[in-house]
Amino acid sequence: MALPPEKASELKQIIRQQLTRMDVHGRIREVLAETIREELAPEHQQLSAEDLMKALRRRGIIDDVMKELKFVTDMNDREMTSTPKPSTHFVNRQPPVLQKTNIDPTRRYLYLQVLGGKAFLEHLQEPEPLPGQICSTFTLCLHFRNQRFRSKPVPCACEPDFHDGFLLEVHKDSLGTESKVSVGVLNIKLEMYPQLNKTLSQEIVNTQLALERQKTAEKERLFLVYAKQWWREYLQIRPSHNTRLVKIFAQDENGINRPVCSYIRPLRAGRLLDTPRQAARFVNVLGYERAPVIGGGGGKQEQWCTLLAFLCRNKGDCEDHANLLCSLLLGYGLEAFVCVGTKAKGVPHTWVMTCGTDGTITFWESLTGHRYIHNPINPDDPPLVEQPKPMYPYRTVGCVFNHQKFLGNCQPSDAVEVCVFDLHDESKWKPMSGEAIKSVCSPGATTSLPPFPPLCASTIDAAVISNEIELQLRILVSEHRKDLGLTTVWDDQLSYLLSPALAAYELERTTSISAGNEEFQDAIRRAVPDGHTFKGFPIHFVYRNARRAFSTCLRSPFCEEIICCRGDQVRLAVRVRVFTYPESACAVWIMFACKYRSVL
Repeated sequence: MALPPEKASELKQIIRQQLTRMDVHGRIREVLAETIREELAPEHQQLSAEDLMKALRRRGIIDDVMKELKFVTDMNDREMTSTPKPSTHFVNRQPPVLQKTNIDPTRRYLYLQVLGGKAFLEHLQEPEPLPGQICSTFTLCLHFRNQRFRSKPVPCACEPDFHDGFLLEVHKDSLGTESKVSVGVLNIKLEMYPQLNKTLSQEIVNTQLALERQKTAEKERLFLVYAKQWWREYLQIRPSHNTRLVKIFAQDENGINRPVCSYIRPLRAGRLLDTPRQAARFVNVLGYERAPVIGGGGGKQEQWCTLLAFLCRNKGDCEDHANLLCSLLLGYGLEAFVCVGTKAKGVPHTWVMTCGTDGTITFWESLTGHRYIHNPINPDDPPLVEQPKPMYPYRTVGCVFNHQKFLGNCQPSDAVEVCVFDLHDESKWKPMSGEAIKSVCSPGATTSLPPFPPLCASTIDAAVISNEIELQLRILVSEHRKDLGLTTVWDDQLSYLLSPALAAYELERTTSISAGNEEFQDAIRRAVPDGHTFKGFPIHFVYRNARRAFSTCLRSPFCEEIICCRGDQVRLAVRVRVFTYPESACAVWIMFACKYRSVL
């Protein structure tokens, strides 16, 4: 990757001209004299190059020079908004995906180029998309340390036309479809900038890798031996424990069995989410999709997604939602655990539990955002004693865990309503060794998952998307009424008056606080004349497909009655309000309404 001699000479000449124009040599002489005069102690007679560089950097001279020198960088800088430092730089002029920008020579970068794809066999028979035709696309998502990237979308094909580059900053501080079947092949190229002065021999690298693999295998073996012993002891307490949902390992999307504790880690949302309840709402609006199963039988596929895969897909199973919510609540300083058990009809389920300092146990349903206070029933109380009525949908609980603890339920009954969640009482909850968990699940452990990726801010313009969906719904309603032989007259003012109601609904979902309903009702009373009737129907979605939402709305008899309203002086209204959350997740509220003259 060395520059041709004529290019190197040209580059040196440009740098010399720039240094002369800025009088850098004179400024260096001034700093050198000042440093010798003011900063060197009498007993020191020598000034090192490091001392001089520190003095130049402290006075801003190096920064001034670097601001003036233009180099090149990856065009995908716009995809790196989550990187804490805005320095994504590259020195080579050859790759066509690069543009001019500044460079920081004190940092080192790994430039990853994706040169294309092949063998994506699921798309072998797909025809070439016509110009302007909407088609499915591939988007490549990358996570490297605390940096995240997304490639430009390319049409799905057997050989997708991936041509993109990503500049990964290498920090100096220490540190699919079928899971085991290749989905396709990506051709990539890795380059280090600035180039390394020293490289290790292949023998040293191979030896180091072998040692790390051996160390990892030994830790995994020891934890497996410990887990088997723990399970044998758990079964000896009570033979019926064999039927309880005690989940020690779970398979990820790559077919790798990992301790469940490794799927949890305290996760801070920065300034993207302000409260634990807002975090619960964010997790709730991420899509729900059970892991796909090939063939019948109705069984549940055992697959827990790693956090990056879950966020990139923007949808996942209940375990994925619960793991993310638990991690966010831990980040907010709460004592949070994932609960593994069942809900109605014995269906396996996971949810989140927090333990308050006052002993209050709160259940958080990650799929809905609902919260429930747990008040256990005492089975030894006399029949006349009034017992609390559980509002939560959970039936049994087999174990609870987070990033540091794993506890199996060893109470006589695993029914949630009679369970006591005193996790320090080993007669009720059998703990695993914290040291054993730490050996394979703590950050930096060779067997643990990579560091969690940072959450990304939404790239969606809520106002624009709201307007687009609303316009599409108006067209769909007008066409539907036309097919029924009905005309459509829209009332723009009435549509606008529906906005406060949608905002109040989202506020209640996020905070459990109801506010603003009085003003909305008063405005509607003023907008509907005497002798007229008003009807409204709100509904909530976590996707932005207007046609799909309209079809769902028509399945509600009450909504269909509004859309297909017949009568005198019928006026229709529709309002859409999109609320955005991190990772481009959305809560979409739609309200249809009509007013018409009542006829006796």
